[in-house]
Amino acid sequence: FTADLSAETLSRTLLGQRRPGDAVNLERALRLGDRLDGHLVQGHVDTVTRVVAITPEGSFSRWRIHLPATHRTEVARKGSVALNGVSLTVAELGDDWFDVALIPATLAATSLGAMSVGDELHLETDVLAKYVARMVSGDHAARPFESMFGTGG
Repeated sequence: FTADLSAETLSRTLLGQRRPGDAVNLERALRLGDRLDGHLVQGHVDTVTRVVAITPEGSFSRWRIHLPATHRTEVARKGSVALNGVSLTVAELGDDWFDVALIPATLAATSLGAMSVGDELHLETDVLAKYVARMVSGDHAARPFESMFGTGG
């Protein structure tokens, strides 16, 4: 399998550091009209972050992930994120971190199982939270019809 990487992809991701044989998580896209069975993730990388702590919890593992200030409004407790393309639920949330719980199947079937504290990974935040954050901030680019035609009231 080969893929072309744009300058945008190389500037936002760790993919330029990958070598032949390195594991990368890939998943088929959901077709419009298919049954949704999980989180809404797009396969985008919003930022690169790092694993702060890994705490074993029986056969599970709780990971603490650094949350950059630029993306804090886009992560919510019990919301969804994707780490290295793996969709996960946010278990806990702090000022500059969030926790996710990883089940044994996820650790075995994805590249996350080979990661350690301090490793960098890709973070995709919640797509709905991105739009809400833009609208609440007063960013008119998020509401193109209001910027073009006014609020109508």
